[in-house]
Parts: sequence; structure tokens; C-alpha cells
Amino acid sequence: MKSIKKIIETQAILSSSGNINQEVSDIVIDSRKATNGSLYAALKGTQVDGHKFIDDAYKNGARSFLVEDEFENPYSDATYIQVKDVPSILGEICKAFNDYKSDDLVIIGCTGTNGKTTVTTLLYELFQYLGYKCGLISTVEYRIGELIYKSTHTTPDVVSLHRLLANMRDQECTHVFMEVSSHSIDQKRINGITFAGGIFTNITHDHLDYHKTFDNYIKAKKAFFNNLNNDAFSLTNKDDRNGVIMLHNTKSTRYTYGLHGTSDFNAKIIESDFTGMLLRFGHSEIWTPLVGKFNAYNLTAVYAAANLITKGLEDIEVAMSALHRVNGRFEALPAPNNITVIIDYAHTPDALENVINTIREIRKNESKIITVIGCGGNRDREKRPEMGKIAASLSDQCIFTSDNPRDEDPEIILDEMYAGVDAAHIRHILKITNREEAIKTSMLFAHPGDVILIAGKGHETYQEINGIKHDFDDKKTAIKHFNLIK
Repeated sequence: MKSIKKIIETQAILSSSGNINQEVSDIVIDSRKATNGSLYAALKGTQVDGHKFIDDAYKNGARSFLVEDEFENPYSDATYIQVKDVPSILGEICKAFNDYKSDDLVIIGCTGTNGKTTVTTLLYELFQYLGYKCGLISTVEYRIGELIYKSTHTTPDVVSLHRLLANMRDQECTHVFMEVSSHSIDQKRINGITFAGGIFTNITHDHLDYHKTFDNYIKAKKAFFNNLNNDAFSLTNKDDRNGVIMLHNTKSTRYTYGLHGTSDFNAKIIESDFTGMLLRFGHSEIWTPLVGKFNAYNLTAVYAAANLITKGLEDIEVAMSALHRVNGRFEALPAPNNITVIIDYAHTPDALENVINTIREIRKNESKIITVIGCGGNRDREKRPEMGKIAASLSDQCIFTSDNPRDEDPEIILDEMYAGVDAAHIRHILKITNREEAIKTSMLFAHPGDVILIAGKGHETYQEINGIKHDFDDKKTAIKHFNLIK
């Protein structure tokens, strides 16, 4: 329990009403989660204005309210604090409430369109291997040391995030590796966190349903680096055309990595197949079970960040060799008749193109690529025809199927994907809405040596249809129908 006065003492207050010495039991942004003594922060979201639920929060026990709008306090036992911008200061308030200090944890954030999950997870595994107790905040899961928790968002809401970080500190973690989504940057969910370093992977067409323009999307990513302190580091992919832009105006120390040209950290692919690849970092060669040029970039980012964090610890190469593939990221599974099934999360045009091109580079000349792919509902519609075009042009056979249609008609989604397919490739396309049937059908096209790519959902264990999440796992479905070698 802490008093309102204690947790807001460093913040600029426009006005207040009630007892600022009132004790606060917790902080909530959802009126339904308020309990006796809660402080309810009224956020103005893209869909809903939290100020409309102040009375509901009061009925559930909240007695303290953080607001932006002018108010008349209707409750004699309630305290209202008015500020200019709730999201801007809420992180600092959560930080104060949880007694969290900037030097309690070494926090590394990773942002970009593709690769965030792989980079953060591999950094977590590497530092665990080196003997540190670490935290992980990713799309797939949250980890505190060896404990694993189900992930709710790529980056949690600000209250949950600071609670999670405080828990990691209490459990004696020293380092935290977290994905930083463009939504969380724009919505100021990461405010109040002092990052020791930031990593940029790449940026391609995605989330324009939210950001509206690609320029806005870039600016959201760049804001993360703009806000880093001068004792932090920024590490960017120099081979991405927007990579160096991320370093403009940052106060942090700047570093680059890449596979081409000259960077502070460079890598080269020596050899590659479906079991892994051999990479050269400087004078060191490392074999890894990860596959593909995109993973070479991810591993180079990990290698670079590890060196920057540890100041060049000698055991990094050994730890790199011990890293495993990330669940649902180019996960190759051998099937009967020398057929390979690959499960991958690729759900953007760039990611899909990278994955299929990697398969094309590794496969035997006579091998076919059969791709099962869909696009999510209630998301960026502009990328659907592009996804359809890429899948059709780079694969020998394509099955368009349902992903997470959410509230949309899956048939319409498939039609929008189909609209992007060039006439020359139309005859290689099937539309099968039922995802399980589409996966089963893909095996009918496969001959010995062929590759089946099941893309779009990766690690996900559900399919969201009309607001309901149904159990569905691409990997388990493939194992069930293809008699895969687990």
C-alpha cells in the first residue's frame, strides 16, 4: 500500500480533489479489475474512453482516479488527480508504486517488423546459459528464470508490464529481454522503463490498419530510439534501408550489424541446409540449428548485443553454439518419404518472402514447395494481395486458407489474397477455408524430397473466429496427419 501523494509526487498535476494521502492498493486501467483501494487510470484509447467507466470502477472499489478531463467529484470518499496526459506519466506512477528503480534490471528492448521474438528469446537463452537469471517478455511467452507464463500481448499494457518487471526484480533476475511493439511505443506503454539498449531488426509493410501510413509506422519505431538515454546503446541493422534512420537523433551510443558491407558487427553464412547453418563472426565459426538468411541477421544481432552488454565476454561464441530454434520459427520437421514440413510464423509479405526464398536456396533442384498460407482478419487488408502474390509466385503449389479470421468472413479474406495472384500462377492456387483440411490436402501434392510450408501462425495454439479462440496448432495438426518425426 502506498499513498497517492507518494506515487505522484514527481509528476505535474493540473488539479486534485479529495485526500491525496489516501492509500492505494493497486493500479488498474480496466474498471472491471478494480477492487477495494484501487487507483483507476482513465485512458483514452483508440476505441474506448476510460473516463466513461469511472463510476463502474468506483462501484468495484476504486477510490482514487487519475484523469485528463475536468471533473466534479461526486463521491466524498474519492480522490481525483487531473493531469495533462495520463499515458505519458502512468509508467512512472507504476514504477513508483512498485518501488522499481532504473538500475534494478538491465533491460534490452528489441523492435522491428520481423525477428523480435527470435532475437529476444535467443538473448534470454544465451544469458541463461552464461549463468545469469533472466526475464523474457515476448509474443510467445513471458519467462522469469525457468518459470514460463502465457503471453497476452507482444508488449503488455503499462500496468501489467511494470508489475511483471517488479516481479522479475523480486525473483532476482539481472537481465530482461523484451519485444517492443510499435503499438506499445505509440501508446506509451513502455514509458517509465529505462532501457540499457535497443535493437532494431528491420521494418516492412505491417500494422497499417493502426498506423495508417508507413511513415507513421517508421516514426513509431524511431521514437523508441529517440528516447534512449546517453548511457544506453542502439544497435541497428545496417542492411535494412531504414536501419540507419533509427539512429538519427538518439542520445545513445550507436552500433550497426549486417551481412553485407562494413558494420560494427558482421557475419557470413558459410554453409546451410534444413538442419542448420555455419556462420562466421570475425575469426569465429559457429554452427547453429537456425536456418536462413533472416536468421543469420537475427543471430548477428544477438551476437552484437551480447558483446555490447557483457563488454566482449569470451564465452559468447560457446553460448551461441548452444542456442536452439525458437518454437514456430522456421521449425523444420522431417516427414516420411524424405518430405520436409516447415512451420513458420511468417505473416507479413517480407517474412513470407524470406522464408520461401530460404527454402528455395536449400532445397534440391527437383523438389517442389507447397505453401499453406492465410491472412488475419481485422488487420491490415493492404498486405493480403501482396501475400497472395508472393506465395503464388515463389511456390510450386499454393493453398490459401483461413488464418485468424476474427470478425471477418474468411472467404472474403481469401478472395483478397487471390486478387494479387498473377495470371500465370492462378492454376497453382487452391482455396480451402478450413485450415485443417488445407494442411491435410497439402500432403496430397507432395512427392519424395518436397517441402511443405505451413505459414502464418507458427507458435499459436488457437484459431480466432468471431471472437472465440478455438484450439488449433499447426504443428500438432501436421504431426497428426503426416506421421511426422517429432
